[in-house]
Amino acid sequence: MASRKLRLRIIGLLVFGACLTSTGKPNAADTDIIAAEYRWVQSQYAAMLERILPPSLEPAQLPEPASSGAQLVARYCMQCHYLPNPAMHSAPKWASTVERMVWRMEGKGNLGKSMHELMAGVRAPSSADQATLLRYLQRHAQRELDIKKYADIHTPAGRIYSIACSQCHVLPDPQRHTAQEWLPVVERMRRNLAWANRVTGDAAMRTSPELDIVEIVRYLQRHARVN
Repeated sequence: MASRKLRLRIIGLLVFGACLTSTGKPNAADTDIIAAEYRWVQSQYAAMLERILPPSLEPAQLPEPASSGAQLVARYCMQCHYLPNPAMHSAPKWASTVERMVWRMEGKGNLGKSMHELMAGVRAPSSADQATLLRYLQRHAQRELDIKKYADIHTPAGRIYSIACSQCHVLPDPQRHTAQEWLPVVERMRRNLAWANRVTGDAAMRTSPELDIVEIVRYLQRHARVN
């Protein structure tokens, strides 16, 4: 990753930390977050990890950013990759995901000695921190679409929506957002799809099937939350 981009992101994290303290300086927890990101960005595995989890949120954009749960997500998850959005998984999926990630932080995993070396210097959460982190992620988890409630999920527009969104997470319930709120959400997801080289309608990354972002927005807005 370019050093300029790294500097900009670290400055952003410092500003975020300063906003949470009365002294105008990052506290110990925020310093841990800054150090966590610095660690993985400088890693030889940074490029690979960027592709696995595209950039999505900064710590200040997390739900309840000043909560202990949000602080723990940033402190522990950002040691190895970009910050995950709690809406990335459903509540049940987060339980197995956190368990698997903690296992890796402890130097275990399917890479044997390489995994131990990769995790050198990584701090695994205590049992108490792990419980707090999981509660936070599940509280803000993705609310999965109930296919039985959406008869038009098998129409062309419904299929395009299903193909696009299920590549990275469970299908979100259209009622999660209002029609207006879906616009920036879909745009952010479009950028993530292009970043991760997944099926997308981006002309520069044209794949088959070609996803029609306009149709996806129309489908979501048709079933969006009214208020």
